Amino acid sequence: MHSPSKTIAACALWACTFGLFGMNSALAQPAELPAAKLTGTSKLRVFGFEIYDARLWVTPGFKRSDYSQTASALELTYLRNFKGAVIAERSLKEMRRVEPFSEALAKQWLADMTAAFPDVKVDDRLTGIYTPGAGLRLLFNDKPLTELKDPVFARVFMGIWLSPKTSEPAMRDALLADAGP
Repeated sequence: MHSPSKTIAACALWACTFGLFGMNSALAQPAELPAAKLTGTSKLRVFGFEIYDARLWVTPGFKRSDYSQTASALELTYLRNFKGAVIAERSLKEMRRVEPFSEALAKQWLADMTAAFPDVKVDDRLTGIYTPGAGLRLLFNDKPLTELKDPVFARVFMGIWLSPKTSEPAMRDALLADAGP
């Protein structure tokens, strides 16, 4: 006979594994990176409001000190509704923290992101699949959305979360928790 606490723990494990709490697809490894491992999760809160949950997958050889040299995937599960244009504008602002770039490039990147980012609702997922030297593929709710074939844009964009210059260092630490040195 099993103790009640062991039975509850087993049921909770089973429920999490098979998605009874609505997390099954969000925790799935990105098919585009079959060798990737989940290294961390975090929740973005701004002024007490929950914005999104973030998950990071990295491929073998990933080094937190040089995130831009190895393929990775960042998944954002939105906890609020946002217009795609607002996400693009905020992304550009955060990218400016990572490294300087020209106004001409800023205008181009903002136009590219505004065209690419959809309006999101609660529980929508945007996933960026970063490939060094190639660019960024975007998935929306696990379906291909677009590909941005600008390697500089892709590196700076991923830096929003992974650069030491991020505006959210605690989130970076949480996302890179199991990424090694």
